[in-house]
Amino acid sequence: MLKIFNTLSKKKEIFRTILHKHIKMYVCGVTPYDTCHIGHGRTFIIFDIMIRYFQFLGYKITYIRNITDIDDKIIKLVKNNNMKYMQNIVSNIINLMHTDLNKLNIIHPTIEPKVTKHINEIIQFIQILLEKQHAYIANNGDVVFDVSSYQYYGQLSRQKTHKNFLNINFIDTFFKKHCQDFVLWKKCLQKQIGWLSPWGYGRPGWHIECSAISYKYFGYNFDIHGGGNDLIFPHHENEIAQSQCMHPLFKVNFWIHTGMIIINNTKMSKTLQNDIKLKDILSKYNNEVIRYFFTITHYRRPIIFHEEKLQKACIVMKKLYRAIYNISKIKEINLKNIPCSNLEKQFYDAMNDDFNTPKAYSILFKISHNINIAYHKKNFILQQHLMLLLKKLGNILGILFYNPKSYFTNHTTKILHKLEIEQLIQKRCVARKKKLWGEADNIRNFLQKNNIFLEDLHDKTIWKL
Repeated sequence: MLKIFNTLSKKKEIFRTILHKHIKMYVCGVTPYDTCHIGHGRTFIIFDIMIRYFQFLGYKITYIRNITDIDDKIIKLVKNNNMKYMQNIVSNIINLMHTDLNKLNIIHPTIEPKVTKHINEIIQFIQILLEKQHAYIANNGDVVFDVSSYQYYGQLSRQKTHKNFLNINFIDTFFKKHCQDFVLWKKCLQKQIGWLSPWGYGRPGWHIECSAISYKYFGYNFDIHGGGNDLIFPHHENEIAQSQCMHPLFKVNFWIHTGMIIINNTKMSKTLQNDIKLKDILSKYNNEVIRYFFTITHYRRPIIFHEEKLQKACIVMKKLYRAIYNISKIKEINLKNIPCSNLEKQFYDAMNDDFNTPKAYSILFKISHNINIAYHKKNFILQQHLMLLLKKLGNILGILFYNPKSYFTNHTTKILHKLEIEQLIQKRCVARKKKLWGEADNIRNFLQKNNIFLEDLHDKTIWKL
């Protein structure tokens, strides 16, 4: 029985769908003013694993991942306020996003709606909020949502309203009734990028887009809404408010959020300019190594990014591929005649416990160990069965799709001999004594790429795999 942690209730709940064996799932996508960073990679890999497991369980999935292709940051990037020029820039960035996600073997969404293609739906949604007096025209011409008109505001983030707005831009408060009110439609000049509306020329606010798009495709009730936990407030909090005010029966059964990536004790974000591009680590590491690294920590927990951990992930993936190295030689065998251990059940139990991928990986390692035992005991039928089982369960997590021999040929670095390692360490020591720091760093980096890690002690340097 699958249980998933629901951010709204703050507890694990038994997963049930609105329609029998059909899941309606909406995940907030990217704002294409720059290429994807590893935070996008982790979030989309996690939801990819969820989708793979749902499909394994026999569910049909309608998966929507939107693209916010109009935004202040995009307009700032364009500068000359030319709509056609903006569309060309955005289109190029979206193509780069697709390239990165394809390399990660991410399942494509069923629908990938762009905000600029849903302006009419957004305008209609705002009109209803105005008619129901949940929104008003501010002094500067913006259409603004009135937070005080919605009594349950803060139910998702569990924050007191007055605490949520300590860092608000108080310049905006001159135009609003209350400082916490948020923009639904932003008025702008005719020469700027925008669209005609009943309230004049302008463009959508950030939060309204997801409410309008999800309502168009799913109506007022769907199964899953997901994204990074940085979206809990204000984005998803505001979504709930405006959607329930637009339709009182609006409900998302499960709100699912992924943990952030931490770099140097600070959360990674484009705003802080400490983001690492997805394309950069894809140029250095195999996609399954990256996938393993991002999911060996439970999806709700933050993950500390360090390249040494990716190097260790390389070693782990080699071990798993080594366990199925001869899988291509397996002939037809009758699996019904093979006594199955409870390892497969343990894997499903882990996944049913809020997609506990760390525990699921531990089962894969046990299977890998049992493959080696079966080989040494010359129980080749059991060995073959376990290899097939390892690949089957690995595929649910999005790994072990390569032919093992090609994986070792094309996706791993050459193995250094002990003598080569020690010669390089000696060369590095000489470079350090001469204060040739660039040369010393190059040797260390080369060794790291080959899974060799150095530790400089007081009087010597030691190494380990």
